[in-house]
Amino acid sequence: MKLLAFLFISHACILSVLPVSSFAPPLKPYSPSSTKLHGNGNSFGKSFRITTYGESHGGGVGVIIDGCPPRLHLNREEIQKELDRRRPGQSRITTPRDEADSVEILSGVDPGSSLTLGTPISMIVRNKDQRSKDYLENDMSLSYRPSHADATYDAKYGVRAVAGGGRSSARETIGRVAAGAVAKKILDIDNKVEILGYVSKVQEIGCDVDPDAFTLDDVEANIVRCPDQSAAETMLARIDEIRKTGNSVGGVVTCVARNVPAGLGAPVFDKLEAELAKACMSLPAAKGFEVGSGFEGTMLTGKEHNDEFYIDPETGATRTKTNRSGGIQGGISNGETIIVKVCFKPTSTIGQLQNTVTRDGQEAELRGKGRHDPCVLPRAVPMVESMVALCLVDALMSQNAQCNTIQLDGGQMPNPLGKTAKVEGFDGVVKKKETTRYNVGLNVSEE
Repeated sequence: MKLLAFLFISHACILSVLPVSSFAPPLKPYSPSSTKLHGNGNSFGKSFRITTYGESHGGGVGVIIDGCPPRLHLNREEIQKELDRRRPGQSRITTPRDEADSVEILSGVDPGSSLTLGTPISMIVRNKDQRSKDYLENDMSLSYRPSHADATYDAKYGVRAVAGGGRSSARETIGRVAAGAVAKKILDIDNKVEILGYVSKVQEIGCDVDPDAFTLDDVEANIVRCPDQSAAETMLARIDEIRKTGNSVGGVVTCVARNVPAGLGAPVFDKLEAELAKACMSLPAAKGFEVGSGFEGTMLTGKEHNDEFYIDPETGATRTKTNRSGGIQGGISNGETIIVKVCFKPTSTIGQLQNTVTRDGQEAELRGKGRHDPCVLPRAVPMVESMVALCLVDALMSQNAQCNTIQLDGGQMPNPLGKTAKVEGFDGVVKKKETTRYNVGLNVSEE
């Protein structure tokens, strides 16, 4: 023991006097034998977790879903329906790449009964129409596309998938949309949750849409995917104008989630709007996120902005008169319609000449080649819907795991909250309670 103590003290003394420069980096790669390392940025969710895989010009792209409840009836056609809304070649304002995006379910679903098994669900869409020579046989193999992920991927990994951009391609979102179809079905079964997105702005061209009234048919009635048909025509004219010049244009996708039950989300770091923001901002070309009143809400006073509560005379549930909160308060859903907006930049790869640099540090000029969307918005609609669905189903399953384990009797529960809530036996009589009037001037800077 004395010898061990002496060796320890001697070793500590030597370390304490060695200069920092004496510590050379290890000669061998670090071995993670005692540390669990996680892959970077390919997975999303906690209770309902997805991992996407594949590159734009590789053999295929897909997703693995872990945590899907068992006994859910799921068939390929339901997944394909959502992928068809996302696939390329839909119209003149989307990329002409000709892909059927035909999905294959490899595991996790019983082929006989079409019921999920509770085990990981693996799905793949094989690439059929990749044209790598569009990227490899011209200057794009040497030069970085401005505002694309070329330079940053190279800086991070020291290598990049030149053909199609690899994981930075919007083709990666196939896995998200496939998983989103499963999430949508679970949400529909649980509380008839309906998630719908639409293009609400192209550049400065906006629209007038009632978030509680428009339908999927309204969205799909035109190739822009804007339920306001008059505004859609103006938007389409702008996209066409930009497309013919070899340029691109951006805008905003609005997504609503109806019939979301109150209570989803968590305080502090896992606020529902924070999770939704991460989900939506992880999409390619996403540059901004708003929930409810968003940035415009900063122009109002507290009195103007607050959503006052009332008792619904039909259900007896606690509701809000307005919905500037966008269905979320304190990081937790309040049972009203959730409304989020995601802004997308113009597509980076364009047909006009731009200044750039080569990988070895020489200035150059570049004209983008290949097949690209002049406006990502129409195809981004199902992508945003899917990320909102994935976020909500994950929050729903987490809520069930934590807060529905111990059931409380009716006397311990508050009055039901939200649009879909209902008081059993409510007779339509709204009770009034006298409120205490406090003196003006109380310090309410902190609660």
